[in-house]
Amino acid sequence: MNDDGRRPLVTRYGGNPILVANRWPHTVNAVFNPAAAEFDGETLLLVRVEDRSGLSHLCVARSVDGFTNWVVEPERSLLPLRDGPERFGIEDPRVTKVGDDYLIVYTGYSHGGPLVCLASTRDFRTYTRNGVLMPPEDKDAALFPRQFDGRFALVHRPVATTPQPAAHVWLSWSPDLRHWGDHTILLRAREGAWWDAGKVGLCAPPLLTAEGWLLLYHGVRRTAAGSIYRLGLALLDTERPEVVLARSSEWIFGPEAPYERTGDVDQVVFSCGWLLDEDGDTVRIYYGAADTSVCVATASVSELLAWLSRHNSAEDEIPA
Repeated sequence: MNDDGRRPLVTRYGGNPILVANRWPHTVNAVFNPAAAEFDGETLLLVRVEDRSGLSHLCVARSVDGFTNWVVEPERSLLPLRDGPERFGIEDPRVTKVGDDYLIVYTGYSHGGPLVCLASTRDFRTYTRNGVLMPPEDKDAALFPRQFDGRFALVHRPVATTPQPAAHVWLSWSPDLRHWGDHTILLRAREGAWWDAGKVGLCAPPLLTAEGWLLLYHGVRRTAAGSIYRLGLALLDTERPEVVLARSSEWIFGPEAPYERTGDVDQVVFSCGWLLDEDGDTVRIYYGAADTSVCVATASVSELLAWLSRHNSAEDEIPA
C-alpha cells in the first residue's frame, strides 16, 4: 500500500488472468512465471508451461498492447534437453537484452537438482544453449543488461544446507559468461517473523533507474497453513551493484485476488519479468499466480523509489 493506506503501489490488471491453461493450443496443466521482452514492436512473454507429465518447457506468447489478444506460438518453444542438466524440465526464465542478443537465464532440473542455465536468441525461434552457469542447488537468476568494467554480473539464489537451511540472493561475476567468481551475498534472507525470512530470490532482471538498479525480489513467509510468496524491493548502486542502497522493510505486493490465493500452489505471486513503458515511469509486472496462470500488474517507478526511500531497512542489515 501507499503511505495513505488506501491506494496500492501495484495495481492488478482488471482482465487478469491474461493467460490460462485451458486457452492453450494443446493440453497442459498450468502456465505461469513468464519472462518478458519487447520484440518486433510487441510484448513477448516466454511462459513456463507445465505439461501433465509434470515437466515444464518455455513457450512464446505475444501481444500488441501487453494486456490482451495474446497469440500463443508453440512452434517457438524452448524445449528441455532430455539428457544432462535439463532432464526433468526447464522453468522460470529471465530475459535480458544485451546488444542484439536476448540472453535467457533459466532453471534446469538435473539429477542433482535445480541449476542455472543460459541460452541466447535473436528471434525467439532458434536458441543457442550456452550451458550451465551455476551448479545445484541454484535458481532465480538473471543477468544485468550491461557489463561492469568488462565483466558480466549475475544475480542468483543458491541454497545453503549448513549450519541451517537458508536461501540468500548472491551476486557473481564473469568475463565471458562461462567462468564465474567473486561470489558474494547481495540480499540476506532475514530471520524470525519477517515477511522475507528464511528464503528470498530475485524476480525480474534488474531495472536501471535514475537512482540505481531497482530490484524486485520475492520473500517467503512460512506459516502454519503453508508458505506465502510476496514481492518487495531493493536498490543497488549504478556502478557498483554489489552495494545495496535500500531494501524494503515491507512487502509491496502479495496474493490477495482469488486467482492468486488458490491454485496448484496456493498463496503465490511470482514475477520473472517486467517492462518499462515509453513514458519512462510505468512498469508492467508480469507474474505467475498460484503456479497456475499468468497475470499482469502496473506500477510507477518514481512512486516505487519514493516509497522505498521511506521504508528502507538496508541500514539495519547484517553485513554479508
